[in-house]
Amino acid sequence: MDFEKLLALYDYSFPEMAIAQKPASPRDSARLLVYNRKTGKIAFDIFRDLGCYLPKGAVLVFNETKVVPARIWARKATGGKIQLLYLGTEKGLLKFIVDRKIHSGEKIFFGEKETLILVRQEENVHFFKPSFLVGRVMEILERFGETPIPPYIKHSPLKESELKQKYQTVFAKIKGSVAAPTASLHFTKRLMSKLRKSGFDLKFITLHVNLGTFAKLTPEQVEESRLHKEYYEIKPAVADFLNKAKSAGRPIIAVGTTVVRTLESASGQQGKLSELIGETNLFIKEGYRFKYIDGLITNFHVPKSSLLILVAAFVGREKILGLYKKAITKGFSLFSFGDGMLIW
Repeated sequence: MDFEKLLALYDYSFPEMAIAQKPASPRDSARLLVYNRKTGKIAFDIFRDLGCYLPKGAVLVFNETKVVPARIWARKATGGKIQLLYLGTEKGLLKFIVDRKIHSGEKIFFGEKETLILVRQEENVHFFKPSFLVGRVMEILERFGETPIPPYIKHSPLKESELKQKYQTVFAKIKGSVAAPTASLHFTKRLMSKLRKSGFDLKFITLHVNLGTFAKLTPEQVEESRLHKEYYEIKPAVADFLNKAKSAGRPIIAVGTTVVRTLESASGQQGKLSELIGETNLFIKEGYRFKYIDGLITNFHVPKSSLLILVAAFVGREKILGLYKKAITKGFSLFSFGDGMLIW
C-alpha cells in the first residue's frame, strides 16, 4: 500500500483546543476511558479510580526512566542562534538533532566557554566533539538545558522550573530520556499506594525514550518494519517476577507504549522475558501477535504516529479510532499532558 494512503488510515480530526497544554492537577484527576476488549464495554471515569477497572491479580509495569533537560540553545560563530536536542553519546561524541544547517568542522558555543565541533552527520543526527569530558554531559545539561516538551505544546502556562517537575513521573529514577513516558504522568504516590493495598503489584523497567517520539514516520521505517533504536533494561529479579506472574495467568498491564515495546522485545518465542538488556527498534503494527502483555494504559496519541499504530494493533484500527472519537466528543484532552485510557 502507498505510504501516504497507509498513514491516512490512522488519521483523525480534533479541535486544537483539545491539546492539553498542562497536566491535570492533581495528576490522578485526569479523565479515564476504559475499554474491555472481551466484552466490548466502555466506561468513562477519573484516573484515580483506575483500580476499579483493572483485572483481578493484575501486575502493572512502569518505565522508571528520567527525562533530562535535553534542549540547549547555542550560538554559531556568526552570532546566529541554534537549537540542539540531545540524544545520547557514541564513541566519545555527543549526538544531537539541530534545528538549522551546520557544516562539518563548524564550532558552536553555549554557556560561558563550552563549545561543540561538528564531526559528522548521519541523516538528521549530528555528532559533536565537546570541549568538556563526555562523562560530564548530564551535569552540562542540568546547567544549560531546558525541558524538551513536544512541539505541539505551544502555549503552556508552565515556567521552566514547573515543566522540569511536571513533565516527569513521580517515580522517575534513571536519567536518559528526551521525552516522558506520558501514560505514567497520571500516577500519584497516593494512587500507587492505593493500588498496592488493593492487591496489585507494581514493577519497574527502563527504556530511554529517543528522538522517535518527535519524528514523523518515514516510508523506510514502514517498509522495513523498524523504528528508531531505544535502549532498555530489565532487572533480573523483575523479569523473574513477571515471568512467574505470567505463567500463573496474572494479567500483565503495560503502563505506556514504551513498556509495551520493552516487554515484547525482551520476550522470546516462548513468551518469557530473556533478553534483559539491549536496544529495541520494534515497530508494532497491524498483524503483530502480542507475546507478553495483556493490557495497556496509554494516552491519546498524535494522528499518523507509530504510537497510535501500536495501540491500533492491540485494539483494532477502526475500534481505536471510534474510541478516540467518543472521547473527543466528551471533551477529553489529548497527547502528552492529556487524559488516559485503560485497555485490556
